[in-house]
Amino acid sequence: MASARQFQVTFDCAEPERVARFWCEVLGYVVPPPPKGHASWGDYERTLPAEQQGAWFACVDPSGVGPRLYFQRVPEGKVVKNRVHLDVRVGVGLVGEERLAVLEAECARLVALGAVRERLLPADDDNESCIVMQDVEGNEFCLD
Repeated sequence: MASARQFQVTFDCAEPERVARFWCEVLGYVVPPPPKGHASWGDYERTLPAEQQGAWFACVDPSGVGPRLYFQRVPEGKVVKNRVHLDVRVGVGLVGEERLAVLEAECARLVALGAVRERLLPADDDNESCIVMQDVEGNEFCLD
């Protein structure tokens, strides 16, 4: 049986390009080039029927290692907690005050981009500290 070698993470959202560009800044991802024959994504969008314009946007890891992130417009807003979320791993290998300092610095950077800090989950016997946050449309993620 074949196994999956690649995957993408899909976000339902109201404003795909806005949310995608936020995640580009968070993760160091980039917007891929527009389809062949189009000078820009805006140029490509203008070729689509009005109802399809702005319906989706994507970003990719420039190193090709991380998954593609795909953002699709949906009519309904977010109502409950995400069933799946991203952990943005900025404190790998760090513990205690050193870890907290790195998490807090990244939290401040992301808040300036439009993220919302929810709460600090302090270290316990099993886990190191992390900060629960929301992206620009309220999707939860953790700084870990």
